[in-house]
Amino acid sequence: MFRIADETTTLTTGCRWTDWTDEELLLEYRCTGIREAFDTLVHRYERELFNYLYRYLGHAANAEDVFQKTFLTVLKECGKFDASREFRPWLYKIATNKAIDCQRATKRFAVVSIDAPMGSESNTYTIADTVEGNEPEPFGDPMDREIACKVREAVASLPEQMRQAVYMVYFQGMTYREAAEEVGVHFMTLTARLKHAISKLNFMLKNVG
Repeated sequence: MFRIADETTTLTTGCRWTDWTDEELLLEYRCTGIREAFDTLVHRYERELFNYLYRYLGHAANAEDVFQKTFLTVLKECGKFDASREFRPWLYKIATNKAIDCQRATKRFAVVSIDAPMGSESNTYTIADTVEGNEPEPFGDPMDREIACKVREAVASLPEQMRQAVYMVYFQGMTYREAAEEVGVHFMTLTARLKHAISKLNFMLKNVG
């Protein structure tokens, strides 16, 4: 595991590392090699990014492995970071690409968070309902587990470009324009991918539950 910086760590200026922005921390590490600056970034995203990867991959061990690989890549490629841009989208782009690589290698797929209503008229739910909560816990109710399994299968069947767009917007919280920029497509192209993805999921899951 990465060593985590103490939150009371201070710079010679008297500023705590935790008072620095993501971008400042990465640039500080890039320019000075001070490991505490990088460790603070890891600590800042440890819970959030792991939970994202767990929900993406549906497997704790794979999520932990991809988390480590993501920050190893950040460590190695910090010199490529564009200082005029934000760190978080860059981090999540790396994490998502690593997760896709993991999916290809392990054939595991996860639940996607979408607020569109699914299920039958008597038992309506949203895909978001199956991934609520901050902790990775198994589904307690057999029906919930069955729904989650069907959702994974449905998401797994989406074309990769659609699946990636869904995760970036609904899991990472990017705007359509931010996601389009990250994957290098026009805003309307990204919008169309999301529209088709949600339409496909609605059709496949309309009678689930």
